[in-house]
Amino acid sequence: MRISVILAHPDKKSFNHAIAATTIKTLNQNGHEVYFHDLYEEKFDPILPTEEIPKYASLPSEIEKYCTEISEADGVIIIHPNWWGQPPAILKGWVDRVIRPGVAYEFLEDDKGEGIPNGLLRAKSAIVFNTSNTETEREKNLFGDPLETIWKNCIFDLCGVNNFYRKMFNIIVVSSEEQRKEWLKEVRQTVSDFFPAMPRQ
Repeated sequence: MRISVILAHPDKKSFNHAIAATTIKTLNQNGHEVYFHDLYEEKFDPILPTEEIPKYASLPSEIEKYCTEISEADGVIIIHPNWWGQPPAILKGWVDRVIRPGVAYEFLEDDKGEGIPNGLLRAKSAIVFNTSNTETEREKNLFGDPLETIWKNCIFDLCGVNNFYRKMFNIIVVSSEEQRKEWLKEVRQTVSDFFPAMPRQ
C-alpha cells in the first residue's frame, strides 16, 4: 500500500519528528511504500494564489506532485502540534493547495446550491497524531476539541475517507522520556493496526 505521511513541525528535535520517524519505520517494516513530506524542511509555500483556486487551474509542478501523491495514496497520516486549536499555518496552506477540488473532492452538479460533496480520495483510512500542552478534558470541554472537527468532519469525511482516528499526546512540556517511549509504542501499534504488514510475495 502507498501511505502519505505529512509532518508539520519546525523543530527537528520535537516529539512530532519522533512520531514521524516511528511512523515511517513501522510502515517500511510492514512493507508499505511511503510518501513522506516534512513541510518545514521542504519550505512548502502555504499561500494559495488566486490563479490556483479554479478546479481546472494549471498548477505548479511541485503542487501537482503533492496532488498526485495524495490521490494515489491508500492511507494518510498527518502529524502536527496543536497550535491555538489549529494546525500550523504551513499545514493549513498544504490543505488549501493540495486537498483541492478535482483531486480530493467535488460538489455534485444537482445539489441545488447546498454544496453536497463527493469524496475523491482513494485512501480509506487516515490517522492524525497531535501533540498538545492542554489536558484532554479541558480541550474537549472548554474548547470543543476543534482539531477533531477540522480533520474528521471538515476534511477527511468530505473527501471520502471514513475510517478516521486521531490521537492527542499531552502534556508534552512536562512529559518524561519514559512517557514518550510509551507514546511511541502506541504510535507503532496504531500504525500497524491501520496498516498491517503486507503478505510476503
